[in-house]
Amino acid sequence: MAFKQSKFVKTTLKIIGGKWKLLFLWHLKDEAKRFSELKRLIPEITEKMLMQQLRELEKDEIINRNVQSDVPPKVKYSFTEYGKSLIPVLKPLCD
Repeated sequence: MAFKQSKFVKTTLKIIGGKWKLLFLWHLKDEAKRFSELKRLIPEITEKMLMQQLRELEKDEIINRNVQSDVPPKVKYSFTEYGKSLIPVLKPLCD
């Protein structure tokens, strides 16, 4: 059992580790956010780094990238079902 937990913790840290990913996920926990909203909530991050980190989270199937066909197009980021399972792990880390 300890081996499974250790593997889960290592995998979780690999996926959400880093300076910014925890902040993105914390801000997305309650509702979907647009790119500009995330940038405004974390003004210290560059747009390039924000885009890179969001792409990694999307590739790891933690978040969804939803494109709305408005003019101009709007993109919102939200948790996947798998990503929602990480919320209980995020709370103690962010507290």
